[in-house]
Amino acid sequence: MQNEKLIITTDIGDCVEAIAPVIISASRSTDIPAFYAKWFFYRLAKGYCAWYNPFNKKKMYVSFERCKVIVFWTKNPKPILPYLQELDKRGIHYYFQVTLNDYIKEGLEPNVPTLEERVKTFRLLSKMIGHEKIIWRFDPLIITPLITPRNLLSRIWKIGNLLKNYTDKLVFSFVDVKAYRKVQNNLVKETSFFSKENVVTAEMSDNQRQEIFEGLAKLRDIWSTQGWHIKLATCAEDIDLDKYGIEHNRCIDGELMERLWSDDYDLVYYLHTGKLPQKDIFGEKPLIPLFKKNLKDKGQRKMCGCIISKDIGMYNTCSHFCVYCYANNSKDCVIKNKLRHSYESESLID
Repeated sequence: MQNEKLIITTDIGDCVEAIAPVIISASRSTDIPAFYAKWFFYRLAKGYCAWYNPFNKKKMYVSFERCKVIVFWTKNPKPILPYLQELDKRGIHYYFQVTLNDYIKEGLEPNVPTLEERVKTFRLLSKMIGHEKIIWRFDPLIITPLITPRNLLSRIWKIGNLLKNYTDKLVFSFVDVKAYRKVQNNLVKETSFFSKENVVTAEMSDNQRQEIFEGLAKLRDIWSTQGWHIKLATCAEDIDLDKYGIEHNRCIDGELMERLWSDDYDLVYYLHTGKLPQKDIFGEKPLIPLFKKNLKDKGQRKMCGCIISKDIGMYNTCSHFCVYCYANNSKDCVIKNKLRHSYESESLID
C-alpha cells in the first residue's frame, strides 16, 4: 500500500523506518526542478530523502525503492533538464506540471525568467519528453485594478499561440486570497495596487469567472479549428463546467499514467489496486482486475481529483517569490531557509 514501510540505512549509518511511495510529487510546496534539482538527484542516488511535517515538524523518511512515477511541478524546468536521463536509466516514469503565466507588468512573479525564455524552455521540454507529458498551467487567475478577465484571456491567447501542439492540456484555477492571511499580507506589502481595503478584490466575482469560462471555451474552439485539440481543466474548483467542456483536473493523474505507460504491468496493477503485485507460490503475478480502487488522496481538498502520492517539498523554500503564493510566509523566511540548504542534506533544509 501507499504507506508501506521499509527499513533503510541513512547517510550516517542509522537503520530507520521509511515510507515507500509508488508516486512522488515534487512538489506542490516548492519548485524542486528550478531550485533543487541537484539535491533531488543526489537524494535519488542515495535512495531516500527526509521530509518534515509542516504542522508538527516531525521528521519522516521517504524511500525511492518502490517509486514508479514522479510528478514535477515548476515554473522553470530548465535546471532539471540535464538530469532527466537519470530517471530514464532507472526506469522511473515522470511528467511535468509547468506553470506559465504572464504577470510581468504587475511584478507578481518577480524571480521567474522572462516570458520568452520560459516559452522556449517549455517547448524544449516538450520536444524532449513528448507533448502529452507536459501540462500547461495558467495558475492562479488573479484580478488587479488593471487586469480584467478580458485582459487575462488575451494573455492566455498570446501564450497559447506560442505553445500550440507542445501540450495537450491547460489547467487553471483562481487565486485564494480570503482563505490565506499571508497571501493578503504579501499582496499588500509587495504591490502598489493592493491595500488592506481592496486586497480581496483580487478574487473574481461570479460574473468575472463566467467571463473566463466562456472566453476559454472560445479560445479552445478556435485552437481546435487550427488543429490543436487542447483540453481545459480547473484545479480543485467547486463548480460544474460540463456545459463548457471544462473538466475537473487530476494533477496526480492515474488515468494519464495508465495511458502513457500501459506496458508497465506493475504500475497499472498499482493504479487498479493501490498496491504493487506480489508473485504467488508458483512465481506468477496476479491478473490486473477490471475494477479500480478509489485512490483519491484524502489529504487534499474535497474537489481535488489527485490520487495518492507523497510530496517531498517544504514550505518557505521557493525563491520565485510569487506574491500570491500560499506556500511562502515571506521573502525573508525563504532567504533564511536557503542558507540552511545543502544538496547533500537529507531534506531540503536541515
